[in-house]
Amino acid sequence: MTDPSERQDSPLFGAKRFDDPSVFTPGSLLEEARQQKALPDADVPEVCVLDPDGDLVRRLVSTGRAEQDPTWPGYHTDLYRVSLDGVEVGIVGCAVGAPFAVLVAEQLFAAGCGFLVSITSSGQVVPKDDPPYFVLIERALRDEGTSHHYAPPAPYATLPGDLRRAVETACQSASRPVHTGATWTTDAPFPETAVAIGPARAEGVLAVAIGAAAPSPFSAQPDAPVVRIAHLTHRLGPCRGALSPVHSER
Repeated sequence: MTDPSERQDSPLFGAKRFDDPSVFTPGSLLEEARQQKALPDADVPEVCVLDPDGDLVRRLVSTGRAEQDPTWPGYHTDLYRVSLDGVEVGIVGCAVGAPFAVLVAEQLFAAGCGFLVSITSSGQVVPKDDPPYFVLIERALRDEGTSHHYAPPAPYATLPGDLRRAVETACQSASRPVHTGATWTTDAPFPETAVAIGPARAEGVLAVAIGAAAPSPFSAQPDAPVVRIAHLTHRLGPCRGALSPVHSER
């Protein structure tokens, strides 16, 4: 077992100035990409969605509801536009894991996004229902690295209360149950051992996913709200975090 004193020697928990401006910004990355690709300076839709699994993007494209945005300058992703109830929404698929999710989120906000929703499949830790169902993540246990570059060490990344209440109200009309609760974020899905799962279960954590905690520092900023939704698609087995899949209608 790692000596707790060794944590202090890790650069992840070393001194950081979270309010200092970065010397490398998402805006400069987008500007460079536009120049290299000869793209116009165009904004993304005000509402955008991160779809780490890619299922939403594939379904929307296959049914002809979404079209690729040829002006999106992201190096590693494609952005699609779709109309939902008369509102144009931008959606990016397969941004898997905390570092990638934040890389894309930063670029989306720099390109004109005003509200970001992330929806990802997750494993059930403490049951609230029979999967599949959804959890609005109000707290995310920060067992990953990316969020620690954006905010001082703390056990959880938290969704602001006013934003949580607004989304809870909107979710009342959803066709599937939407519960509100905590999730556990880890960068390493396969070492989800019984020892690791135990404390999360003891704290009433509802689900485990990769990447959920990382975008949270944005959600505390009025000009960059992020809402994270966990789609409970499977159960964690009683030993070694084994998955017990259940059918999911997507």
